[in-house]
Formats: sequence, structure tokens, C-alpha cells
Amino acid sequence: MGGMRAKRVVLLAMSGVRVKDAELLRLGMTLPGFVERGRVIAQLPSLGLLTIAAEAGGNRDYIYVEAGDDLGATIESVLDLRPDVVAISSLTARILDAYAIADALRSCGVTVFLGGLHASVMPDEAGEHADSVSVGEGEGTFRRMLEDFERGCLQPRYVGSTHDVRFTTSRAVPRFDLLEKSRYNRLTIQTSRGCPLDCVFCGASRLISRYKIKPIEQVRRELEVISSIWPEPFIELADDNTFVNKKWAQCLARLLAEFRVRWFTETDISIADDDALLETLAASGCVQLLVGLESANRSALRSVDRKGWKHRRWDDYFAAIAKVQGYGISVNGCFILGFDEDGPEVFEATRDFVTQSGLTEVQVTILTPFPGTALYRRLLSEDRLLKPVFWDECTLFDVTFRPAQMAPEELRNGFVWLLQQIYSPQASADRKTKLRRLMRSAVASRVQESGE
Repeated sequence: MGGMRAKRVVLLAMSGVRVKDAELLRLGMTLPGFVERGRVIAQLPSLGLLTIAAEAGGNRDYIYVEAGDDLGATIESVLDLRPDVVAISSLTARILDAYAIADALRSCGVTVFLGGLHASVMPDEAGEHADSVSVGEGEGTFRRMLEDFERGCLQPRYVGSTHDVRFTTSRAVPRFDLLEKSRYNRLTIQTSRGCPLDCVFCGASRLISRYKIKPIEQVRRELEVISSIWPEPFIELADDNTFVNKKWAQCLARLLAEFRVRWFTETDISIADDDALLETLAASGCVQLLVGLESANRSALRSVDRKGWKHRRWDDYFAAIAKVQGYGISVNGCFILGFDEDGPEVFEATRDFVTQSGLTEVQVTILTPFPGTALYRRLLSEDRLLKPVFWDECTLFDVTFRPAQMAPEELRNGFVWLLQQIYSPQASADRKTKLRRLMRSAVASRVQESGE
């Protein structure tokens, strides 16, 4: 059977996460800092879609579109583009919206591809709403999907290679040129993928990839393209744990310093072990590190990762935070509530930990059993999930399971109380004041050292 040329391919990103809990939505309007990070994430473009478009190449017209909250308007805007193929990428929290859009587009005769983390771990479910599903890393599947579509032999499922354990310098630079220039001043690049710590709750890219790092020259090419389009971009590294390989990380930080960008990434507490790397980071424009501290309750960390690594590091947390921030780099400490070891006392303990640690930023979420994770499999086997399908509640702020030492409502109410404590106007202002003081002190130290 003959196919048709995919002259126009729409890349549809399902951006943003909407908290389901009505009270949390209201709190977001009044608590400084509570939704700031969520808004930043929602405004980031889909690096995955830009990447697969570059890898697929070909004489095709790729158009990047972000889905809004109004699904009807999104469907109409996509149909107005008269696409031959629509490729949709979505995280779990918006996958039901993605399915609704896909169903509507297919009813109008449009061929739909689905990919991303959720589709990769739930391919049978995704296949009910798509002509074809990409499982795993999209760089290895999207070109084949398009070519088979054009030959008239599109398969229902394509699986990316699990043997590619490294990035190569031959990879194409993501299609940043597809973005509307005036809409973005914060861009993402990925310098590493996966994480060796293997935390039971992690629903990030480790689900589709083993840990690997990108060659520095490849990162340079991507930064050069971004800098040619945006003169002073803020760069977010779309990494799960950037500084696992400290020697490579030194090279990365030096490269970022060449481009005079401000940047942010995620890592673990071992960053505090390397003074030389911290010095390079401070001079490179790194403004904040998001560090998964996970819990103020040490016992909760015992089974977080297979080797108990974070549990062993807990005693070092305060000193490590102080050390990193002493270099003028803000630490955004991340805490998760709802571990089996957590009772009602965890809320006050977390508030006290945040205050005593001197963190300049903090992120608090509710333990969430993302499909595909060890946590999901365990809670499912123990019959502790509140609903069989709760994907739109995988927001990190909604309770989706029965905790071991409190009722779901206790976890939810304690979480709300904690947010009111740590994101109050006074608490937020105190953290900002501390950050400004640390920055001034770090700058003064660097000036003094350069003078010597």
C-alpha cells in the first residue's frame, strides 16, 4: 500500500501541570514562591520534540505548537495548520488531555504519533489513542516512523534502542529555530541523561535511558545555536543529575563560562565534596542547584535508593548546603512528603529543617507513584492506590495513594499547612534576603582573590 509525503509535521507539546486540589490552586495565588517554579517549568519548550525533529530531518515542514488549557482551541489551531502528521509528547499529568486531542485529530483524518515518558511505560494504553507509539528514546524512532508513514507501512509501535549507552558528537542540534523567538528567554539543553542512583519514585528519563553524558563538543554546538538566536539566554539543563561525573562536569562548567550565560541544573548532595568544581561553577554563571534532599526524616531515606546512598549522606546535609551556598550558588532543597516512615510529625520537622538549614530556596512535593516506577508497582501490589487511573493527579501536589502512617486527608492537610509555613511572605522574604547576602559575599570574595 502506498503512503503519502509527510510535508507538514506538527510537534505538539503538552506543557504545564495543573494542580487538581482547589485549595492548593487558591493558595498559589497568595503564597510567594509556591507556583513560581511550576510556572517556569510550564514556560520551557519541549526539548524532546525539538530534538527528534532535528534527528528526523528530511524535506518536511516542522511546526512547533504548545497545547493550552483550552483543548478545543488547541485542536482547532492544529487542524488549521493542515498537518499530515501530529507528534504529541506528554508527561503523565497531561496525558489524558493528550489522548483527548489525539482522538479528536484522528477523527478528522490526521495521523497521530504519541511519545514521551508516559507513552513509553504505558504503550498499550497510548496505542488506543494513536496511529503509532514511540517507546523509549525518540531519537531512534521518529525518523523511522515518518519514513514508514510515507511508504504506507506505518507500524503501531516503534521501540528505541536500549543498547545506545552514550551520546555521540554526530547528533543533530535540536531545532531551536522552530521556537517563537520573543516567547522564550529561558531555554533547555540536555547534557546528561538518566541517573545511577535509581530512586524508587523517580519518573524522569532514567525510565527510558541508562546514565550517559554528552560530549562537550556537542554541548558547545547547541550553545552556539542558542546564542545565535537569543543574546542572553537563561539555560536550564534538562538533566536528572548533572554532576555524577565530576571530571566531565568541570569541562562542562568551563564551557558554560565561555558563553557567559546564567544557568540552573539538578544534582545530588555530593556536589559539596568537590571544592574545585564549586569554584568553577561559581565563576561560570551557575545561579542555582536543585538538590534532592528528599526528606527531613532520616529513616525515610533508608529505602529511597537501592544502596541507601542518600540515607548515609543525611548527616552531611546542613554542612553541604552551607558550603555550596558559601560559593554564592543558591541551593533549592527538594523534599517529598508521604514516605511510609512519615507520620504527622513530618510536617513540623520539615519546616524546622528548612529554617535551620539556611536553604535559600525550597521545593516541597507529595510522594507520587508515577507509572513505570518501583514505587508504583509496590503501591499497586499493596492495593494502596486511591484510583486505578489517576494520571491527571500526578502533579506532585495531589494525594494519589494511602500513606502508611496517616490518612490521605492528613497528608493533604499537613502538606497545605507546610506550604503556608515555608511560603509565607515573611519566610520567602527571609530566604531572598539571605540569598542576596550570600551573593554579595561570594562576589566580594572573588574580587579579593583576583586582587591577590
